[in-house]
Amino acid sequence: MISKVGQIMLYVNDQGESVKFWTEQLGFAMIAEEDNQQGLRWIEIAPTKDAETSIILHDKEFISKMSPGLNLDTPSLMFFTDNLDQLHSDLKDKTTVGEIVEMPSGRVFNFADNEDNYFAVMEKK
Repeated sequence: MISKVGQIMLYVNDQGESVKFWTEQLGFAMIAEEDNQQGLRWIEIAPTKDAETSIILHDKEFISKMSPGLNLDTPSLMFFTDNLDQLHSDLKDKTTVGEIVEMPSGRVFNFADNEDNYFAVMEKK
């Protein structure tokens, strides 16, 4: 039986720029960085050091060669925040953000990462 989501694989074109975006622009924590010295490098990031779920940044080109046919599309991720207005305001100076929208489940907006992948943020109090 599955008990929780542990890691989400995010395949990116430039791991260095992506880790800078997630840590410097969004304030994520760097959990680990692994390199097998044969081209496979992955970087684990999370909203906080003790978050239950983390994101693994993989090199898209390397993974596509290693596992042809693997779906390398960007997953649709929904992040939660306690203060949507503040986060929305903070991100406006750092990246592309959408307007705050009222949804049946709460207020939400989207933002783009450094590779123009879009993710959503919902207010959870």
